[in-house]
Amino acid sequence: MENIFAGSGQEAVGLLEVFGLVCAFLSADAGCKAANVHLEVFDKNKPANADSLPVPLLVTIKFRGNIADVEEAMRAAEEVAKANTGIVSRYIIPSPTVDTEKMLKISALDKN
Repeated sequence: MENIFAGSGQEAVGLLEVFGLVCAFLSADAGCKAANVHLEVFDKNKPANADSLPVPLLVTIKFRGNIADVEEAMRAAEEVAKANTGIVSRYIIPSPTVDTEKMLKISALDKN
């Protein structure tokens, strides 16, 4: 039986969903400068109510690293996002499962 939980060397992931690609780049840059993290590929979502949003595109930033660094990166990124177009949602997963790891590689940004 496969163990669905990753080993102790697993990296935490911080997910920060913001309004717009520019805000995502600014926030990701701030997070990477604030802590020893790296990024997974961004993801995008254009919800059905896009026309009523401040920016009609939602972008998810995915920070990877140890939990303390991910928390610090998220703090810095959130500060920048709040000063720009804003935050939709945030979440930190300390130890993602194998199946969650697979999903972190998926991105709609490379789709037409």
